[in-house]
Amino acid sequence: MSPHSTLSSLNSCCALHCLCPCRVGSGGSAALRPSSSAHCWGRCAHRVPRGTTSQGGRGGGGGKAERLRAHHFHSPDAEVYMHFMRSHCCYDAVPTSCKLVVFDTTLEIKKAFVALVANGVRAAPLWDSKMQTFVGMLTITDFINILHRYYRSPLVQIYEVEEHKIETWREVYLQGSFKPLVYISPSDSLFDAVYSLIKHKIHRLPVIEPISGNVLHILTHKRILKFLHIFGSTIPKPRFLKKTVQELCVGTFRDVAVVPENAPVYAALEIFVDRRVSALPVVNAAGQVVGLYSRFDVIHLAAQKTYNNLDISVREALQQRTVCLEGVLTCYPHETMEDIIDRIAEEQVHRLVLVDENRYPRGIVSLSDILQALVLTPAGIDALNS
Repeated sequence: MSPHSTLSSLNSCCALHCLCPCRVGSGGSAALRPSSSAHCWGRCAHRVPRGTTSQGGRGGGGGKAERLRAHHFHSPDAEVYMHFMRSHCCYDAVPTSCKLVVFDTTLEIKKAFVALVANGVRAAPLWDSKMQTFVGMLTITDFINILHRYYRSPLVQIYEVEEHKIETWREVYLQGSFKPLVYISPSDSLFDAVYSLIKHKIHRLPVIEPISGNVLHILTHKRILKFLHIFGSTIPKPRFLKKTVQELCVGTFRDVAVVPENAPVYAALEIFVDRRVSALPVVNAAGQVVGLYSRFDVIHLAAQKTYNNLDISVREALQQRTVCLEGVLTCYPHETMEDIIDRIAEEQVHRLVLVDENRYPRGIVSLSDILQALVLTPAGIDALNS
């Protein structure tokens, strides 16, 4: 069975959505395919540097522990996932049918974020009609930055959300330092995709067909891990999967950002902006984990039109959720890497909160940590800390 046939069955059949005039709306297609869906265009390119860099990882450690960790990831069987990802191109992980939302940069910000929620997507490529090209991505991070920048009090309307256009926000926020859109070709390897996602610290990687310039799909850590989880089962498992996350130092174990459940939502936004984290374990007065407040929770403030009151507590914000989100899933230091990967893949979450037996937070194990360990560390590349 081909990767496409299995992965596409896991996705609902949805059409391409475009708001405001853009090229994809008239001529593009999210389901664009060559004649043979089992092959990608050309050979998969491996553009990632192969030189050895720091192996420290966010888990840290030194001396004997660090040498032991390095040994686990450089045993003869540790490179199986690295080779697997180098032998498959991004096109292999693109579903046959998917939902893709594209925004023109002249669209009003409020309408754009409401559209993200309405379509159940977390990001959208931005099309500049004047330049006739994709110029960036609009993500939940933009919404958080806007609220953090302009919020004053519940009595003051956030005019910038109500009336600004996307292009206005980009000019204000980027202040002329426009960075080129990070994207990848369907013929590039999934190894390259993992490297780009982690290296650039992004969560959405557009797959752009080089000839037409159309966006075929938005690759994510979750999508790539799902691909690896399904088709990686056909190859021998490396021995380090039987080691615990504590032994492998996979994850963030020091200076973990948390938010008290009685803290205002605005305080959570400040942590998102200052620490550049994607989710915060919510702790009670005793310091125990009772929830998880993620960036994705913030976008629902747009749907509920409650973004003018960011003084409500995080606990209240979580209670006001209108849809069932991923919640908080935990893991323990003594659990194996294999068990943690299975749980993340099966529950389709972006991270697990590492807790002790009393539910006190001890760390975070994210998709970035896992893909770094499975794919890049055996190649001698530490994109997380570079």
